[in-house]
Amino acid sequence: MEEYVGELWHKLVTHVADKQHVEAAVSLDEISKTAAIFFRALGGDAGLNLSAAPATRHGARRRWMQRLATSGERVELSWRDGETLRLPERIALFAERSLNRDLYLWLVALSAADVDDNLPWIVRNQTATRITLERFPGLARRYQRLVEALLPLRPAPADLPLTEAAQENAIRQALQQPGSVATLPPSKTPFHPVFLWSHPSPPQNTTTKATTHNGAPERAQSENPDAAKSRRKHSAERTDMPDGKDGFLMMFRAESLFSWTEYINVNRPQDEEDDLESAAQAAEDMDSMTVARDSETSAAKLRFDLDLPPTGEDDAPLGEGISLPEWDYKKQLLQADYCRLQEMQSQHTGACELPAQLRRTAKRLRSQFQALAPARTWLKGQQEGEEIDLDAWVRQEADLLSGTHPDNRGVYRTQLNQQRDLACLLLADLSLSTDAYASDNARVIDVIRDSLFLFSEALSATGDRFAMYGFSSLKRGNVRFNHLKSFDERYDSHVRGRIQAIKPGYYTRMGAAIRQATLLLAAQPQRQRLLLLLTDGKPNDLDRYEGRYGIEDTRMALHEARQQGLRPFCVTIDIEANEYLPHLFGASGFAVIRKPEDLPKELPLLYAQMTR
Repeated sequence: MEEYVGELWHKLVTHVADKQHVEAAVSLDEISKTAAIFFRALGGDAGLNLSAAPATRHGARRRWMQRLATSGERVELSWRDGETLRLPERIALFAERSLNRDLYLWLVALSAADVDDNLPWIVRNQTATRITLERFPGLARRYQRLVEALLPLRPAPADLPLTEAAQENAIRQALQQPGSVATLPPSKTPFHPVFLWSHPSPPQNTTTKATTHNGAPERAQSENPDAAKSRRKHSAERTDMPDGKDGFLMMFRAESLFSWTEYINVNRPQDEEDDLESAAQAAEDMDSMTVARDSETSAAKLRFDLDLPPTGEDDAPLGEGISLPEWDYKKQLLQADYCRLQEMQSQHTGACELPAQLRRTAKRLRSQFQALAPARTWLKGQQEGEEIDLDAWVRQEADLLSGTHPDNRGVYRTQLNQQRDLACLLLADLSLSTDAYASDNARVIDVIRDSLFLFSEALSATGDRFAMYGFSSLKRGNVRFNHLKSFDERYDSHVRGRIQAIKPGYYTRMGAAIRQATLLLAAQPQRQRLLLLLTDGKPNDLDRYEGRYGIEDTRMALHEARQQGLRPFCVTIDIEANEYLPHLFGASGFAVIRKPEDLPKELPLLYAQMTR
């Protein structure tokens, strides 16, 4: 009974202390597409991802009711870094929904302004505000409405101590007259958050590759069905796993133990069920999370270096390897001979027939795609040709006998061979992430394998020239380019054997693979040349080829392909693809397959639509 009453009391006090207008709230999910388009339209960096900002402690003076309810300690403010534009996950500050939506758009516009990050916080935000209003005068009225609605919600200077009142007056003046305040008066108590400006001191995330003890990458977030429930990202850092050899020496008073936040290695048995809901709630209450990768496994203590297989089991190299450049977006420099690509082919392949479960679908696709095959047609009414056009000759003779002057149409017909002047190179992602399960019965690599089979069956029916390669990587010196079918080879049982032998491994250095595919496809004489990329995620590798760096190198490789007259197109099963693929391929340069198991049937149909 005591707990029940306490829970009711907590809900009551929290509800009274909460000044948010839930009925007028606008979420980031609702406005994310509009915000992304608006940001790029205003000249913002097109390579930035859009994400929810984590709530951070502001330290400002709170109302008595908020202190009683222990609420209002953290706030979501916007900021951007080299890779991400972070916006509040939800805005319910104003009673009018239109104002909350306008606040989102204003924060996006403010983030698009190019301002020196080394300027003091109050000067930086005033400068960004002034630049935004000068570039886009149409936002002035919207900004004025936001300021007028925000000022009554801020603490009144008359109710604050002198130093805090001076800070508040400076902030109010800066909001109303951007550029009029040069410095922020000092105060021991932090100022109240300014929701129209960016974060005064954004959390610094430590970006480190997340790998397992055997060198394999951790599963992508998109593989977790619960990952898409929230856009919120926590401030985090990674540390080394303590070895547990150091003793815990109690040289302090016992009551101070609860103020310590040092890491303690806690044994969590694998056979016990974790309370995931409680853990998620605890994570929401943390300002930042520090994580470490434990090298121990519950199944075995014997460890091997599994990065590279033994020579007898690995694919056989074809040639001596190729040196390729890579784009460094920070230096704006194309680094020559930076990557080493090795074309490879499986040693354990043989003649293979089409899998039985695909034969019925393949037969239907072949019959559909035969309609696209080259056909010979007759052109009638020609001035010269291979045969007499009897219909035209009869009409001409009839006109002469009736005294009518015949037209100038010819009386011959000629045969025309309508060729499909097209070449396609399909580049398949074979990284370790494809080892994840796409459904209850099949992995992503199985779906990709079936897609390659059906794609080959369909294109062999059209007579189009096509080639297929797979790719993966292990740092810049080992980019693996798996040979499945070249342009000069015909699709037969040996090619099917290579497709059957593909297996997942390593990472996804897309830029180098795209550059090599561009060299092969650009050498084809066909007028239309399609570069088709099949993947399940974004670029990544063990070294710095992660995040923005990998995205920008891939984007530059695609730009080089377009300059060669190629048409790149991406087919993906990544549910988060809309966050980065428009920056790489353009709004109409990619397709997202929502159900991975549908990919084998959808891929040939997409090809037919693109080449019709």
